[in-house]
Amino acid sequence: MAIAITLGTSLFICLRWRNLVVTGPTPLPLLAFSAILFTSGLDVGLIMFPLVEFPVYASEEPYSFTNPLAIEFGFWGFLVWAFYFLTTFYFCIVEPRVKLFEMPVIRWINNAIIISTCAFTAFLFLSYVPSYIEDISALQQYLLVGLIVLMAVFSSTDIRYVKILSLGSSALFLMLILAMLLDSGASMQGYLGSMANIAGYFSNLHRFVSPISDYHGWYLFWWFAWSIMIGQFVSRFVSGLKTWQLMMALLVIPSIAIGLWFSVLYYYFSNEIEVAGILRTAMVALGTIFVINSLDSLIRLYTDNLSMTVNQLGRRKYILGNWLLMGILVLLYQLTPLKIEWVGLLVIGLYGVIYTLLFRRRELLGKIFSQPSQRT
Repeated sequence: MAIAITLGTSLFICLRWRNLVVTGPTPLPLLAFSAILFTSGLDVGLIMFPLVEFPVYASEEPYSFTNPLAIEFGFWGFLVWAFYFLTTFYFCIVEPRVKLFEMPVIRWINNAIIISTCAFTAFLFLSYVPSYIEDISALQQYLLVGLIVLMAVFSSTDIRYVKILSLGSSALFLMLILAMLLDSGASMQGYLGSMANIAGYFSNLHRFVSPISDYHGWYLFWWFAWSIMIGQFVSRFVSGLKTWQLMMALLVIPSIAIGLWFSVLYYYFSNEIEVAGILRTAMVALGTIFVINSLDSLIRLYTDNLSMTVNQLGRRKYILGNWLLMGILVLLYQLTPLKIEWVGLLVIGLYGVIYTLLFRRRELLGKIFSQPSQRT
């Protein structure tokens, strides 16, 4: 029900106010916006999960309606980004007028969601790092995650670092796609043939609106957990796009990069080519950078929301405090039953509260969308 309502609302907004100009407080050129959009909403799972998940999707019955590449793409691309469109639009156009997220209860719940999801990203890397790096000890795992969190906290101290890291990691990602494609020995025809399997997603789009399996449900809870905070962060950098252009940007730009990458990995899978040596190392390195990208965006977001910025705390207190906070929460995920599904469910509940409050303020919303300054 939450998915259907969210997607339906996104479609209604895109059709009803398609020419409304959407601008954030810190607009960036489209290239920089695209890089921040892509790298802020994804992490190491994008790099490493497909090679592990393709065999599962190829062998288990719930996914038999299409090919593994289409399933993988459906778990990460296109439709789920409509969640982010809805929240980005809200924080650009609606929130500055209604200021619901400045209400104390909503403000604290929202920041608790951001902090817990931020920590989950680091925990996920901690959980899967033995699969990426052979013979790594438990102590080395914790030290590596601690270093990654420290680098992310440092990066979050200045928006210039976030921008540079996003652009740099996007460029490295494209270079890795090209390097792996060349190493696979695939012809252009072979690669395009692999990519053509993505069509199985679009011909079965309706199946992805509800959970295909418990594992897909876990993914959807994860995307819900991300949705509000990604909208908060990304909305800052929107640079005068019309509503329909913003929706297309969010649905298409990340999906192109995801499709290019997954198609390369699917070629390796379908042709039983092993990823080893320097390419595997490059995947781990880029996945690590993606984790830093995700964390620094979220850390900067909740510290701004809670007035815990570098200017207010000082650089040393800011770095040490956020590093300790993330470290403690990662351990809570490791040592307690805390799950990302709980966070996703909390976000769905928060959606319900926001919808209710907006309904009560529907006359104000009518005035917002009838202002000449909001129309082209």
